[in-house]
Amino acid sequence: MKIIIYGATEIGCLLATEFFEDYDITVIDKEENKTEEFKKLDIGFIQGNPSDIEILKQADIRNADLFIACTNNDEANIIACLTAKKFSGIRTISFVAKEEYSNVLNFDRADLSLCEFFIDEIVWPEELLTQEIFRIVTVAQALDVEYFANGRARLLEYKLTEGMPLANKLVKDCDLTKNTVIVGITRNGELFVPRGDTKLLAEDKLIFMGTSHSLDILAGTFFHDKENVKSVTIIGGGNVGLMLAQSLEDVKIKTKIVEKNYNRCEFLSQNLKSTLVINGDGTDLKLLDEEEIGRSDVTISVTNNDERNLLTSLLAKQLGAKRTITRVTKNLNIPLFEKVGVDIAISAKNSALNEVKNAINDSKVGILATVEQGQGEVLEIELDELFHQKTVKDVKFPRSAVIGIVQRGKHVIIPKGDTELLAKDTLIIFTRAEDADEIRKFFNRL
Repeated sequence: MKIIIYGATEIGCLLATEFFEDYDITVIDKEENKTEEFKKLDIGFIQGNPSDIEILKQADIRNADLFIACTNNDEANIIACLTAKKFSGIRTISFVAKEEYSNVLNFDRADLSLCEFFIDEIVWPEELLTQEIFRIVTVAQALDVEYFANGRARLLEYKLTEGMPLANKLVKDCDLTKNTVIVGITRNGELFVPRGDTKLLAEDKLIFMGTSHSLDILAGTFFHDKENVKSVTIIGGGNVGLMLAQSLEDVKIKTKIVEKNYNRCEFLSQNLKSTLVINGDGTDLKLLDEEEIGRSDVTISVTNNDERNLLTSLLAKQLGAKRTITRVTKNLNIPLFEKVGVDIAISAKNSALNEVKNAINDSKVGILATVEQGQGEVLEIELDELFHQKTVKDVKFPRSAVIGIVQRGKHVIIPKGDTELLAKDTLIIFTRAEDADEIRKFFNRL
């Protein structure tokens, strides 16, 4: 597959780094934007702007499969995608940072009255980040939350601490709730798929998959006792802060938002119904103390500045906040932030990367989610009508993987070794990202 990326930005570098080993990558941008990180990659680089047909010809656009525009300028991205689409009919993905562009350009592709002059997919990283934070906030103490099968099944990640019932037990002896399975463990920063004789240790991050009901019971039994998030403080009233507050209002969670810019505070007040809007600096310890930020169940820092987000999160922790979630713009900061005390560090770029992975995936296996900063992947495959019935234990994966969920019509099954797999079943599989390609190839051969 040949992919053309317009934008030597951080997200452009992330995409090129992720895909250059498997695909033919060409990056288009100004020469001065070509950083040392790009020079380390075996990719093509063309100086110019893809709104120029000659530049598209140099990039061999007619033989390319995908065009991704990810500069920091929405209008430039949109124009470049439309030009590429008009010139070659190539599949296009445009990154945007403004809500109005996301709303206008995400129309129904099935509407036959629309001309063929359109962008195939719009990626708004801030919206994806908001959705991910909201999922995590609404499940007490969870480090990660993903929903499958229209909400009937889930993935939950929790940190195991000394003294918890599961600590120092073998996986096979854990006596988990029915319809629940441990699919992954992160230990000392490394993710692996456990076996029955794997011993669970304090500080492990455990990844569970199961039905939503069974995971509710698991959470209440092992990690918290019917604890619900009742109050949230958001530091930063930009797009993410606003959208997050609106979502929290919808589920009746008491919310306050701290924003430094007075004019933005007025805008927030006009667009939020019950959220308390506070005009102030989130790094002001006195302000945080006076506003009782430490009494919040969750404090979320979502400004555009990593250093400010880190400082406000640590201050909130010192004041007693039960859990902190911090937005990170530079992916390299994620492990550092968590090491110094932030409970969850989360990046919009990782969420956006998942969207692009699905767009370029030309196999019959799709990516539903990634975990642990991309170390693990949740794959979805529908067994075709020619699939020969076999049990789960008879599926011999070439790499470590777990079939966590089987969807059969409206039914959700958490399989065991003797569970029969049938044609047209949809399998949700957990594996390490480095093994995902082998798993895809395995199912493409079935």
